[in-house]
Amino acid sequence: MADTLSEPGRSHEEQAALDSYSQIVTSVAAELTPKVAALNVAHRRPSGRFVRGTGSAVVFTDDGFLLTNAHVVGHSDAGTASFADGTTTPFHVIGADPLSDLAVVRADGPTPPPARFGEADALRVGQLVVAVGNPLGLTGSVTAGVVSALGRSLPASAGGATRVIDDVVQTDATLHPGSSGGALATADGRVVGINTAIADVGLGLAVPVNGTSRRIIATLLSEGRVRRAYLGLAGIPAPLPPRRGPAPAGPRACGSSRSCPPPRPPAPASGTATC
Repeated sequence: MADTLSEPGRSHEEQAALDSYSQIVTSVAAELTPKVAALNVAHRRPSGRFVRGTGSAVVFTDDGFLLTNAHVVGHSDAGTASFADGTTTPFHVIGADPLSDLAVVRADGPTPPPARFGEADALRVGQLVVAVGNPLGLTGSVTAGVVSALGRSLPASAGGATRVIDDVVQTDATLHPGSSGGALATADGRVVGINTAIADVGLGLAVPVNGTSRRIIATLLSEGRVRRAYLGLAGIPAPLPPRRGPAPAGPRACGSSRSCPPPRPPAPASGTATC
């Protein structure tokens, strides 16, 4: 009967590979779907009007802490989290770091057991990954794909500060609005990324779970914010002067730069020389 129902022209090896792929995705979905919450948050606009937004979050401790994106919670202090089993609980924001696009919230009620986390630094291009989230408010949606690229950079900003999030994971697993804050997991069900952006169809980006993000999460748990050093220096291109005399031995200089501070920078107070 199995041979009769199999697609014509498909070998037993190909069918076995497809069955294995399906079993992997099914297994990851069964493990992670209960542990990924749908977040509902009310954002206050500068005009004073409230706009409701949605996103996802992953349970990462056994005492109710969830990991999500900073842009999901925005400037909100609280919201509601809904789980795949139908339970809903209020949550409050513990801390957010827009420059890494990570945030930690804590559910006021019971949560499922935490997800298992892996290490994004161990990923390889072409590796199977599964995305679990709540796109467009559809709880427990699962898509699968591969790691399309590693080491991508994603600009982030907060107020007047800008930063580049390094080692971002690129995947072709389909993401939609509302997927942000959801899990990107390996075939063994370990979360290695937090889905954060959609550059285009089939081009999703996830903040990696690595040593840097773990330190940020720990800081958010203990302090509620991440403090970064700020010198107030801005680099601008400066042309090289015309060469005079024979070229010096050794590597050739290909450019130079100078730094000029914005008004009242902190750098001079620290003894740093500026132009």
